Amino acid sequence: MNVFNAERLKRMEQAMLTCTMCGFCKSVCPSYKEAGWDTSAARGRVILAYGLVQGDLEPDADVIDSLYTCTTCMDCYRRCPSKVDVVGIVEDARKDIVASGRMLPKHAEVVSKVRSDGNPYGERTSVPETLGIEPRNAPLAYFAGCTATYRSKSISQATLSILRKLNEDFTVLDEKCCGSVMGRIGCPDDELVPMMVRNVEHIASLGVETLILSCAGCYRMFKEDYPLHVDVPFRVLHVSEWLAERDLPLQACKKRITYHDPCHLGRHAGVYDAPRQVIMKIPDATLVEMSNNREQSRCCGGGGGVRSAFPDAAKNMASARLQETDADILVTSCPFCVTNLKSANDDEIPIMDLTELVDRLL
Repeated sequence: MNVFNAERLKRMEQAMLTCTMCGFCKSVCPSYKEAGWDTSAARGRVILAYGLVQGDLEPDADVIDSLYTCTTCMDCYRRCPSKVDVVGIVEDARKDIVASGRMLPKHAEVVSKVRSDGNPYGERTSVPETLGIEPRNAPLAYFAGCTATYRSKSISQATLSILRKLNEDFTVLDEKCCGSVMGRIGCPDDELVPMMVRNVEHIASLGVETLILSCAGCYRMFKEDYPLHVDVPFRVLHVSEWLAERDLPLQACKKRITYHDPCHLGRHAGVYDAPRQVIMKIPDATLVEMSNNREQSRCCGGGGGVRSAFPDAAKNMASARLQETDADILVTSCPFCVTNLKSANDDEIPIMDLTELVDRLL
């Protein structure tokens, strides 16, 4: 194990000093509500990060757990009067922790699979083989993402079905992991950038003009992170944005439908209206908002590497989120949110991706 060096984290020292320790973050932090310890709230993580920078703390097991139970949901930033970049602090701390050889065992397994197989599940079959379509030149491309390809396959199948029903000229891709998983865990940019370059060059080689994505995490990477390192020469849309632009001949559905905002689609990327616009296209459907919605939406608990390393905590956060609605159907726009919410679905409310609902009614 290497000596710990807070090289990256030092860049965030001024942000740490901006925190007034007011504690407003505690009212919204999902992991604090789950754990009940101040070190699991945003201000507690800022204190720990500052201790690492000053050399007053070592990244022992307790410190690492506190920094890795953050779902990176960004709700603390929304609530913070001083607008402290807590997610940036946490992610830089994770980069230094990983650089020191202290990666959590579950995360090490995930990263090993991405490196060897191009996806975090260790699947050896390529995306085109799994989806049953070969890549070709087309103006529209579908980036399914690892979860919709290998685990929540009904989401990728629903999306492909919609594209066919709408007679779109589209292609799938010989995609590899977008890098979101490794980025959230703390892998260095010099490992992530080649992954970005590879994906962008492959997509561009097919003459793609518009890229649509199922996963909120993948979308955030292509929309927010990729342009910081590589030129992205095509339009990037989440599938909900693309559907909102379409004329959808949908059947009636006399149900009360609620929508859960994925953190990486909402607070990270600012997409709130498009999924709701799609739901409101459904004849006879009623959109009923969750108690906390849009910018104030609560995290499902699965992001930031929490579900893989701390599954019980992720499930408890999902359970808390599900208590915020009594709708007939809960819809979201991220395969990972679907998976984590379903893990805590004791009341058996139907939970589905927006594309699954649209495909059923189209």
